[in-house]
Amino acid sequence: MTTDLNTLLTALYVKIDDHPGRHTRPGRPPKLSDAELLTLAVAQVLLGVRSEARWLRFVPRALPGAFPYLPGQSGYNKRLRGALSLIKRLIRVLATDTDLWEDPVWIVDSTPVECARSRPTVKRSNLAGWAGYSYCASHPRFFWGLRLHLICTPAGLPITW
Repeated sequence: MTTDLNTLLTALYVKIDDHPGRHTRPGRPPKLSDAELLTLAVAQVLLGVRSEARWLRFVPRALPGAFPYLPGQSGYNKRLRGALSLIKRLIRVLATDTDLWEDPVWIVDSTPVECARSRPTVKRSNLAGWAGYSYCASHPRFFWGLRLHLICTPAGLPITW
């Protein structure tokens, strides 16, 4: 087995590009394809680079010629936010390819997402039908908002959220 970064990214790109999910948008085709964007995003996570600016500086040095066009940090971030539905599908596709997906034990965790504090804010909020009052035992307090749930395997593979 090789640990070459180029080989990993090539295999990852082929897997992502073969996936039927396409993101269509009006106008000119982007200089960086969706498959290239998702390959960059997954590689950034796999290599543990938290900073987008640092990652975009690292790629041309470590992988010269692998990506003919790299956007700036703001363009990269904007494209990633726009490709959220593709990222969700990609996580599912990559997860089902691992043997961790078949693990019979799943773990659920949740955290509160506070949306408002004052009564007037709650009354005029667009989240009135979605959010509600609840108590969070881990942060001993009441909050008005939503709960974010994560379901994963014991090894940490995210199943859904």
